[in-house]
Amino acid sequence: MSRIDLGNNIKDPKTVPATVEGFYERTDSEHTGRICAELADFEESRLRGELDKSEYKSLKDKTKIDAFFYTPHAHFEKGYKSRKNEPVDSGKAILDVDGNPNGREVYTQRVMGRERELGINMFNISISGTGFAVLFDIPEGLDRKQAQAWMAHELGDVVYDKGVHDVERAVYIPCREYILYIDEELMFGDELHPAVLKEEELRKFGNSESVRSEIHESEEPSGKTYPTEYHGIPFTEILRKYWEINNKGYEPTEGDRDTLTFQLASDLRHICGKNFRWLDQIIPCYDGFPLEEKRQKIRNALNSKYEGMPTRLRAVLDALGHQQEDAQPVSEEPVVTQETTMQSSLSEIYASSMPPKMPEQLPKLIKLLTKNTPTILKPTVAHAVFPALGAHLHKVQFLYTDNVLHEATLMNVAMAGTGGGKGCIDEPINRIMADIRERDKENEHRLEEYNKEVNRKGNNKDKRERPEDLVIQEVHSDITHAALVQRLAEGNDRFLYFKLNEIELFDKLKGTGGQQFVLMCQAFDPNNRYGQTRASTQAVNATVKLRFNWNAAGTIGAVVKYFSKVLTKGPISRINFCTIPEREIGAEQPVYGIYDDEFDNQLKPFIRNLTGASGEVECKQARSLAKRLIAECADFSRLSQDRVFENLSFRANVIAYLKACVLYVANGQKWEKSIESFIRWSLHYDLWCKMRFFADGIRREQNVGLRTNQRGPRNLLEMLPDEFTIEDARRMRRIQGLDNSEFATLRMVRQWKFRQYVLQITDYSFKKAMYKKVEE
Repeated sequence: MSRIDLGNNIKDPKTVPATVEGFYERTDSEHTGRICAELADFEESRLRGELDKSEYKSLKDKTKIDAFFYTPHAHFEKGYKSRKNEPVDSGKAILDVDGNPNGREVYTQRVMGRERELGINMFNISISGTGFAVLFDIPEGLDRKQAQAWMAHELGDVVYDKGVHDVERAVYIPCREYILYIDEELMFGDELHPAVLKEEELRKFGNSESVRSEIHESEEPSGKTYPTEYHGIPFTEILRKYWEINNKGYEPTEGDRDTLTFQLASDLRHICGKNFRWLDQIIPCYDGFPLEEKRQKIRNALNSKYEGMPTRLRAVLDALGHQQEDAQPVSEEPVVTQETTMQSSLSEIYASSMPPKMPEQLPKLIKLLTKNTPTILKPTVAHAVFPALGAHLHKVQFLYTDNVLHEATLMNVAMAGTGGGKGCIDEPINRIMADIRERDKENEHRLEEYNKEVNRKGNNKDKRERPEDLVIQEVHSDITHAALVQRLAEGNDRFLYFKLNEIELFDKLKGTGGQQFVLMCQAFDPNNRYGQTRASTQAVNATVKLRFNWNAAGTIGAVVKYFSKVLTKGPISRINFCTIPEREIGAEQPVYGIYDDEFDNQLKPFIRNLTGASGEVECKQARSLAKRLIAECADFSRLSQDRVFENLSFRANVIAYLKACVLYVANGQKWEKSIESFIRWSLHYDLWCKMRFFADGIRREQNVGLRTNQRGPRNLLEMLPDEFTIEDARRMRRIQGLDNSEFATLRMVRQWKFRQYVLQITDYSFKKAMYKKVEE
């Protein structure tokens, strides 16, 4: 029996034992060839600059999801991802080297002729064509992580993905042309033929601190006593309820204790900190289970793929929570979940002709900055203040959910009708920028004096050098390209900032060759490089990072027209948009509050917190919120089947995360509960503007069809009856202007089924699935 499995795609993760015939059937299929060709095209587009990093990753991930796969680290007797699955470790390891196009050179220079010596099963270029992978037998004396470190060293200390070690790992199968070497006997047979390591190699890699398993570390004695309760619920009660719900009240016995102990450990790790000793303390040796065998099941569980909290455990905690609160049996009637409610409210938000309503409870800083603003204008101010706030951060970075470090790059455009109140943002921004403008004024004076001196002396050799520390952060729209580069170079890694009363003034940025939109895109992207090289020694020669925050305003028509030729080129997704609803004719004049010394004194502590921060700032709450918002947008994308919404949501989530981090730093690196509701509102307000004002133009540009019957994406599942057929779904898609072919409709419904939005009744009929509410 093969030690590994084959599967058709990770959306339908059923597997069969791997065979030579089954593997080649997949490598040689037209399906795999098409996927490899598409991924190669995407890479070429990225290299030509037609796709940015985020767009490329999105296209690549969506294409790979349909690819065949194999499971290098285990065979699954009960079925991959099955509820009763228990993996049988293959004894093999996969070394995943991504972002390294030199796979062929590595193979010929470091591997060729040594394949059996190294225990290599297969060496192949990755399906994306941008890296390579090596499948090999694990040498005795090493665990999987240590074996990967050893193989990476053998290949020339290549950089590899250290997270690829869990037993449930799936790896995409490449086309035949990408396979540089394969040993069918090792890859598909029963026997292992690992490399034999020398004693010094075992000492080096077997004891390497850098590759020690987290499980081993958690097994080390620490003298710690672990909690016996979870949120006040004893673990003994959790175990009793767990078996009651998931095994008809029966505890594991000799016939199933292996599988059920593994399942229990996999579930409980979510509330036990993925800690071996804690799980060992809680989980009994059921029905005489030998202690070491039980512990091995816990290790296997900790090594398996870690995803969101399983529905099995959620059901247990939900049941115990209800019993504690009102001592009533858990209802068997379906109850609408928080997630279901959220998706329903999103559908209402994006179908509405009005932007979402701002939360009543606001973070302290936003409450202060909007306190003198008339109610109808508060949302605009709440969005527009962030570029100026972010400009106060100096060498401060935040780690986003994709593990990429970002600075607080924030750009805002306020859209409103003529006389609509766009000037509401002026005074709050003036107060925020007061300290920067004061320093700028002093340095501008120093620069002016220096320029006068230079002009007086002409070519005189005795003229002094240009003053250092000429940090001038606020710039104007008529700045030349050379001056912009010089300001960035002299800014000592500080943000430049400017504010435009009309969006068209961006065109006055001189010397950029009409590349204003490129500036917008570059400024947003981490690790960008910007500058100019000139032959003259008198000219500005510098390459710097473009740190550039700005505010602009304009009428809705003017803003839409201004961006009409670059709808799919990147600026729209990188900018935060806000708007002001049109007032009724004859409505009363909005009245502002007074900005005085008291206002400034209340603002100063927030500004001090921003200017005093440095280095990488970690905000766990902001990261956790970002992950939830990403999942929320992904769910709505699946339910609405709106690709434009999905594409715009990627960077909108980054913008929202950076806003949350700015508020966190401004508040003295203390999290406020109100930040969460404010940031969620801010995200969907931004997306509402983008969908309302730009989505139709983007669809025309991308030729993905227009939705003339609605103003925004809708939850398509809501538009179907509780029980529906494929024909019902096709009819609904036709009405919504979507591709209503059977293939497209089945793909949508299968995705819903995989995500447990629907349950299948027959081959062509389904019903909506409802879940019990877990938490408020």
